Amino acid sequence: METTLSSLLCISLNILLSSLVISASQSQTQKCGSQTLTNLYTNCNDLPFLNAYLHYTYDPIKSSLSLAFTAPPSTPNGWVAWAINPTGRGMIGSQSLVAFKDSRGMFTVKTYNITSYVLKESNVWFDVKNATAEESNGVTRLFATIVLPEKGKTDLNLVWQVGASVTNGVPDQHAFLPSNLASKIAINLLQGSATVDSTTTNKNIHGILNAVSWGMLFPVGIIVARYLRTFPSADPAWFYLHVACQVSAYIIGVAGWGTGLKLGSESKGVTHTYHRNIGIALFCLATVQICALFLRPKKDHHYRLYWNIYHHVMGYLILILSIINVFKGLHILSPEKKWKSTYIGILGTLGSIAVLLELITRVVVHRRKSSKSSTPNAFDGYVNS
Repeated sequence: METTLSSLLCISLNILLSSLVISASQSQTQKCGSQTLTNLYTNCNDLPFLNAYLHYTYDPIKSSLSLAFTAPPSTPNGWVAWAINPTGRGMIGSQSLVAFKDSRGMFTVKTYNITSYVLKESNVWFDVKNATAEESNGVTRLFATIVLPEKGKTDLNLVWQVGASVTNGVPDQHAFLPSNLASKIAINLLQGSATVDSTTTNKNIHGILNAVSWGMLFPVGIIVARYLRTFPSADPAWFYLHVACQVSAYIIGVAGWGTGLKLGSESKGVTHTYHRNIGIALFCLATVQICALFLRPKKDHHYRLYWNIYHHVMGYLILILSIINVFKGLHILSPEKKWKSTYIGILGTLGSIAVLLELITRVVVHRRKSSKSSTPNAFDGYVNS
């Protein structure tokens, strides 16, 4: 039974890791490849925010760009915008095509030179030959053919956006969520390659590091300690595996915490109070927990019981705060829904594994007690860790 439990835990963890790899690969293949417009254009880019895509064909001889930009507006009566910024990487200075429904419920596409948050229809940096829009399954498709004024200029700063409403034929301000503020890339039209803003990359790194460390490795370490230590044959292997998981989680978590501090210093005026405070608390509690390993009494020491109580309470507190803060981070980053769904699926898998192992270990312990009561010397010398 002990071997079966150990094998089951290893298999379960392998399934969990495999599901992560599969979901990551699916996230790369179920984007442009599944778009119906892909065959109509030379290139397709999965834009990293707002569930947006850009299909385009570039003609360097004519310096023309035929494009199809698709994104779901914030509400059915909202708007979508695609823009080139010839002077910078943000919204201000961008030359925009904005698609929305007019008072008759018909789609219209207007051009705006964005100089402030108050929009006024105006001419833009490029020449617009044709611009139309349509709706399909809640997604707005903006089609246009534009002529760039500078031949040979293939490195462009792109900006895109979605909004919730239009008032008197003028798009209202969009939301200021992180995904809205980060919707910009640099692109090379000939190569089709895109580069995300470094701040956005750092946010993603911060999120991934903390989700993997506090959100996955730490719970796995707790599962290992709680269930494998039940069996004498797993001692001391369970302990070293537990320590490896928790120390790895701590090291990766510290790296994520450091990137969070850097992001905070670079984002003046932007404060995510609860996420930050929970992160600081996690770092402090985890540091104390790691240091406590060096003060771990021997099994027969009279202080060992109190150390175990402290260690377990602290561990479960860190676990609860970790999961809460991962969800706080997901809310702040506002990634595609599939990432939150994937993490929920991971937690569900870990929870299912824990429940199954809980049932198995209870059966094992019950049988052990029954066997010990009938053969008193069967487990002499065994000290529960």
